Amino acid sequence: MFVSGGLIPSYILITNLSLTDTIWAMVLPGAVSVYNLIVVRSYFESSIPEELIESAVVDGASYFDIFRLIIFPLSKPIIAVMALFYGIGHWNQFFNALLYLNDRDKYPLQMILREILVIQDMSSNPNLNVTGEMAEFIYSQQQLGQVIKYGVMIVSTLPIIIIYPFLQRYFVKGVMVGAIKG
Repeated sequence: MFVSGGLIPSYILITNLSLTDTIWAMVLPGAVSVYNLIVVRSYFESSIPEELIESAVVDGASYFDIFRLIIFPLSKPIIAVMALFYGIGHWNQFFNALLYLNDRDKYPLQMILREILVIQDMSSNPNLNVTGEMAEFIYSQQQLGQVIKYGVMIVSTLPIIIIYPFLQRYFVKGVMVGAIKG
């Protein structure tokens, strides 16, 4: 299927496969994207010449050798692009954890960040009648919550910020070559 069946069929499928409260409930629903497969296919069609593979066959190379020595080295840009797409997609994903995980010990970092943000928003209710000392305590707790919230945001984006410069040159080359028909 080119598009997802929807939220309810996906939930029923994951539940019937007994994948709730497992890491597989987080990994499998987003394991393959049809859009990314189309990008990879068009990359292979446009950037790896058929003549190169034919000459390797004439020289007596096996299919494994053709893949290992010709196709794999030429496809490093698209592998880097797909690793970046899938890595960021899974790194930022919290909704599957919200649906499929019940055990808080298995929550990903983004789910913890979501909880911190929701608790922070709930604690800043202006409709409470409080005394001066209690208001000061609530204010200090809100300030601490803000610091924790921003700290978790920085920690959650830091790995992507560190990895992106190494993959950026492949990213531009891989996406552009896969999109241009030659």
